[in-house]
Amino acid sequence: MQETILFGTYTKRRSQGIYRAILDTETKKITTPELLVQVQNPTYLRVSADNILYTISKKEERGGIASYNLNNTTPTFCDEELTKGAPPCYIGLDNKKQLAFTANFHESTVTVFKTDSHGHLTKTDEIIHEGQGPLPEQEASHIHFTDLTPDNRLAVCDLGSDKIYTYAITTDGKLAPVAEFATTPGFAPRHLVFHPNGHYAFLVGEQSSQISLLAYDQTTGKFHHLQTLATIPVTWHKHNGAAAIRISQDGKFVYVSNRGHNSIAVFKFNPTARKLEFIESVSTQGDFPRDFILDSTERFLIAANQNTDNATLFSRNIETGKLDCLQKDILVPEGVCVSLGR
Repeated sequence: MQETILFGTYTKRRSQGIYRAILDTETKKITTPELLVQVQNPTYLRVSADNILYTISKKEERGGIASYNLNNTTPTFCDEELTKGAPPCYIGLDNKKQLAFTANFHESTVTVFKTDSHGHLTKTDEIIHEGQGPLPEQEASHIHFTDLTPDNRLAVCDLGSDKIYTYAITTDGKLAPVAEFATTPGFAPRHLVFHPNGHYAFLVGEQSSQISLLAYDQTTGKFHHLQTLATIPVTWHKHNGAAAIRISQDGKFVYVSNRGHNSIAVFKFNPTARKLEFIESVSTQGDFPRDFILDSTERFLIAANQNTDNATLFSRNIETGKLDCLQKDILVPEGVCVSLGR
């Protein structure tokens, strides 16, 4: 079986945009990534059910979102929505309502776009957040994540104010506040994933290097704290920033990347006890793993190391959740996002 793997990057040094590689699940190898789309700073990618690629984009002093049709041999540009200021850092999708959401770390905004099967983009709403936390990196609101909850609301992680916001979403792309959840001060919520049963969420704190298990109430849209664990060893005293978080489709295992410790932390979840258990920490064989992904078979994990321009392929034991390095010299310049293609 061959799977398409897409890499989003910064384009500050040697990268030219979005790269594509092929994972062969039989030979357990990834091909050398090749340039797919030339675009500036495509730091986050999402592919819709219509096979439209949505990417962060930047042109001079303007940033925003762009779309490309992947249904042809060569990607075709569809549309873009750019505004003055820094580009966003995350893209969420609602395939049913045909909406795209962006989170902007620097501008403290959540922006909603109506789209269609052709990748057209029309801005429908924008929320500006305010707030701050106790750490120097929390001097203002910094939105780092905006994506769907299991009940099709919108969850927003504000790293700067130590909060998760829940919004209701109308079919025409308007947001209405539903609930707020405050983490412990300095947790710095960055990304979250939901358990397949829809009743639990797993939240990663960037500055705290922690993972929190939360209960999620689909009736009210509220979160409730259950447990918090460290993503790095207690003996690690150098800088670390926890980054991406993923969960296996069976809901048994949760993975977190650590930038500084340069590792993937593996956790096992027991829904009966409502507890997370640390399993292992595995080196990403590179520096600053901002993002990673599980392939569609979930027998492999691919991580991108931003500072060392390499991606690493791991095999994954679906019974134990543990990882083993298979390939560590996959050339990805300034890689910061890993996504599955279609």
